[in-house]
Amino acid sequence: MGSFKEKDWIKNLKRRKNGGEGTTSSENTQNLLLLNKISSFLNTYKLHMLKGSMAFGILTAVTVSGNQYVKNNTQEIYHVYVGDQEIGVVSDIKHVEQFIVDKYEKAQQSHPDLRIELASAPINYQSEKIFKPKTNESDVMNKLDGLLAVKVIGTELRVDGKVVAVVKDDQTAKEILQKIKNKYAANKDSKKVGILSASNNAVESKKLQSVEFTQDVQVVDTAIDPKDIIEPDALMKKLETGGVKPVTYVVQEGDCVSCIAAKFHIDKQVIYDRNPWIVDDMIRAGDKLDLTVLQPTLSVRTVEKFVENQEIQYDTDYQEDDSLIAGRTRIIRPGKNGMKKVTYELTRINGQVIKEEMTGEEVVQEPVTALAARGTKVVLGQGSGRFAWPVVGAKLTSSFGMRWGRMHEGVDLASANRSILAADTGIVVFTGVKHGYGNVIVVDHKNGYQTLYAHLSQILVNNGEIVEKGEKIGIMGSTGDSTGVHLHFEVRVDNDPQNPLKYLR
Repeated sequence: MGSFKEKDWIKNLKRRKNGGEGTTSSENTQNLLLLNKISSFLNTYKLHMLKGSMAFGILTAVTVSGNQYVKNNTQEIYHVYVGDQEIGVVSDIKHVEQFIVDKYEKAQQSHPDLRIELASAPINYQSEKIFKPKTNESDVMNKLDGLLAVKVIGTELRVDGKVVAVVKDDQTAKEILQKIKNKYAANKDSKKVGILSASNNAVESKKLQSVEFTQDVQVVDTAIDPKDIIEPDALMKKLETGGVKPVTYVVQEGDCVSCIAAKFHIDKQVIYDRNPWIVDDMIRAGDKLDLTVLQPTLSVRTVEKFVENQEIQYDTDYQEDDSLIAGRTRIIRPGKNGMKKVTYELTRINGQVIKEEMTGEEVVQEPVTALAARGTKVVLGQGSGRFAWPVVGAKLTSSFGMRWGRMHEGVDLASANRSILAADTGIVVFTGVKHGYGNVIVVDHKNGYQTLYAHLSQILVNNGEIVEKGEKIGIMGSTGDSTGVHLHFEVRVDNDPQNPLKYLR
């Protein structure tokens, strides 16, 4: 705006110089001198203004150019930290990440079927903008390579805190453990005991209550040496056998099952279990016996619940008939057996029954009592045909039927009261030792029934002695082939073994 005013003023002076209106000669002369000075001043002023403008333009250009240069050469870099340790500077964190990926993939290629982990302290980055920065990416990668530990991750199988094997992953370990469990759960019917097969009783229901290992078993993921990994089939064999080598024995002349068991310091049951073809202890010279005593690393406990329909033997009421000899009867009205549901719980370890317990009984059909005439001619020792429990407070520990590959012809009863009582009136026809039974008493009830009492620690009666129903005849023990203190009790009809539970109410 100031320069525009100066030009208007100059125009006025020029007008006065030319004798314009409103000026005198003296004034004109003075105005002319003033105009010349002003012209000289303006010429000088323009020159200085021109020089200043040029300098300002150059300065401005230099400043703008310098700022752009600095900007173009300022970069963001990243300080790389592993834990609290700085290992160098990189221009892009993607380079570090790619290095880690490459290292992982290389390690995975070396162990394609195994899980790989790279372990180190936490990796962090701190960014910074610097003019013309210097990075040391190769050094960073070299240091990082040393700090990244390659770990092969597998699975340890631990039994009672001890590492027994290493497999490639927890899925493999769990599958092997499940196979071992399934072996005993799926085949639970292959070794039925007596309650299910003794007298054609109908099993109404059966249910596997539980399947579990007797040991504490853990599956733990951890860093491993791949050379320690065991194949699944080899591990199965190790867990089931304990790595025991087979033992074979060729029967010699004069050998017997119990003799061989004593010679090898093993239980006879091992011989029966490993050689199921043996019947009634019949072995011959030249036979090959498997005497391997397995020592499984893992043992499986199964608990099974069975409910079966079981007959209840009917009772017989008698009318005296003096035309019949005592001990002889004549049926007047036939009886009819009843029915009851009996619940059992079986506990097995590796398929072998270790506990058998009757847990409940429900009568669904009462038996119909028979009526018979009975001779009145006195015969000493004749029983009533109605049996009482031979043990007070008895607990059933094993029932009648097939057990461990052989027939169990009675029931096993245990009680804190070890007195053995005659189940019915009769005559003692045997006292002494029987093979496998230990100390035995046999009572003939003179009505077709006999009862047998085995494994006694003491016999309190003599052969030929008449005993009354409920009379104490012996003391419970563990003689013969017995796994503990109990009474083995049998009921026989015409020497044919019957299920005693049919007669005991």
